[in-house]
Amino acid sequence: MNFEHTEDRRMLGDMLRRFVSEQYDFATRDAIATSDTGFRRDMWQRFAELGAVGALFAEADGGLGGAGFDIGVVFEALGRGLVVEPFLDTLVVGSAIAAVGTDAQRARLAALIDGSTVAALAHAEPDTGYVLSEVGTRAERDGEGWVLDGEKAVVALGDQADLLLVSARVRGARDEAHGIALFLVPADAPGVARRGYPLIDGGRAAEVTLTQVRVPAEAALGTPDQGHDVLERAVGRGILALCAEAVGAMDCARDATLEYLQTRKQFGQVIGRFQALQHRMADLLIEIEQARSAVINAAAALDHPDRAVRERALSAAKVTIGRVGTRVAEESIQLHGGIGMTWELPLAHYAKRLVMINHQFGDEDHHLRRYIALGRALPAEAAA
Repeated sequence: MNFEHTEDRRMLGDMLRRFVSEQYDFATRDAIATSDTGFRRDMWQRFAELGAVGALFAEADGGLGGAGFDIGVVFEALGRGLVVEPFLDTLVVGSAIAAVGTDAQRARLAALIDGSTVAALAHAEPDTGYVLSEVGTRAERDGEGWVLDGEKAVVALGDQADLLLVSARVRGARDEAHGIALFLVPADAPGVARRGYPLIDGGRAAEVTLTQVRVPAEAALGTPDQGHDVLERAVGRGILALCAEAVGAMDCARDATLEYLQTRKQFGQVIGRFQALQHRMADLLIEIEQARSAVINAAAALDHPDRAVRERALSAAKVTIGRVGTRVAEESIQLHGGIGMTWELPLAHYAKRLVMINHQFGDEDHHLRRYIALGRALPAEAAA
């Protein structure tokens, strides 16, 4: 199988890496990530003008690509710069709209792609886990419209977003896949309260409370029985994006560690000559390549018609990224010694981001259980 990217994807990746390297250096990123807004709208607009956002969506939806490898190329470049602009939630929300949105709803995609609208996924709740079907927020009929009540937790840039994609239950038990609906809710709608706070790995999130939030019928995205499936497909694209971002961050952590081993001297020679450290670094390089292979496999399976095959490849990648990302973070810091923990060293921030990626959209343990469960749904020859 040929794993070489097309010329267009290589050009996109090269352009984004240059832009991140020249315009999004560590000092710039640190100032943005620790700001009161958690991102910069003018920087977000610049990324959009480069086509980085459009590459996440198909041409039929107003984008420039939309395939798994397009997502991988973009997010790997973003991972190298620890970019905090809202690429991930734009991808997830936009993918849900593109999948089942009406013509009027799909018209919102243009505003997402050009960077003029910031969207956020409001799905996780304070007392739920990683399972997508765990939704406690309720949606009740109100004439032709709906009334939403509930709480959403850790909504990325939730205090800065213009549009929220809210999951809510219209019927069924709290953990049932059926009966979940998705709604496009203006972030400033009456009854929406947002409490923002900084995240440990940069950027911001918010706790969102919905109290008797009234939305019209056209705010519903698809039908209630579609909500879970649409969310699963959209979040699947987000999982691939996170895994690709992690590979980019791992590459930077690797390069920084190699440079340190080749310059730091002890006992009259650079420490990179010590065989014990060489072995540890060699093991780390092998692990990173295994993670890269898992991401390639997930990208290739992203549009597979069989749900079990598709989701299993995504969970396999997330398990691998969780395990390898944590190891890369720990080993890189240890090989740097005490300096690896300092705030001024970019490596410490790459390590934090790698650890936090493991917990977004399901951690290593969650996806290992999911991978096993999905394997039982496959015929023996497909699983092999």
